[in-house]
Amino acid sequence: MNNVTLIGRLTRDPEVRYTSGSQMAVARFSIAIDRPTRQGGEKQTDFPSIVVFGKQAENCERFLTKGRLVGIEGRIQTGSYTNKNGDKVYTTDVVANRVEFLEWGDRAGSGAGFGQQQSAPAADMGIPEGFSAIDDEDIPF
Repeated sequence: MNNVTLIGRLTRDPEVRYTSGSQMAVARFSIAIDRPTRQGGEKQTDFPSIVVFGKQAENCERFLTKGRLVGIEGRIQTGSYTNKNGDKVYTTDVVANRVEFLEWGDRAGSGAGFGQQQSAPAADMGIPEGFSAIDDEDIPF
């Protein structure tokens, strides 16, 4: 079984490229996730690399910016390539099957950004088909 669920904040804006053959969108970004520590321990953070394909990748580019809170559901995938120096480089990515936008705001920066949420209903925010907004009452804590 290879399944991962993560919640974190984007460390940079998503980068989208298109495959040469099918012109499928491929978005890449990373998220910051705080790792639980023992009492009194120094806070630790992980920065997994996320890869998203297709229409969902285009939606990530359109609606996500650095600092936004997202939920990722997907799988771990490892790979390798040879760099310019001829060295073999190993990679580990999370390939997202689903990206949930947990925080909304105006991408242009009209004041509802990092750490803030707009009060407009989901239909008014241009939420893409297949994505849902989260109501504060749905959060168990």
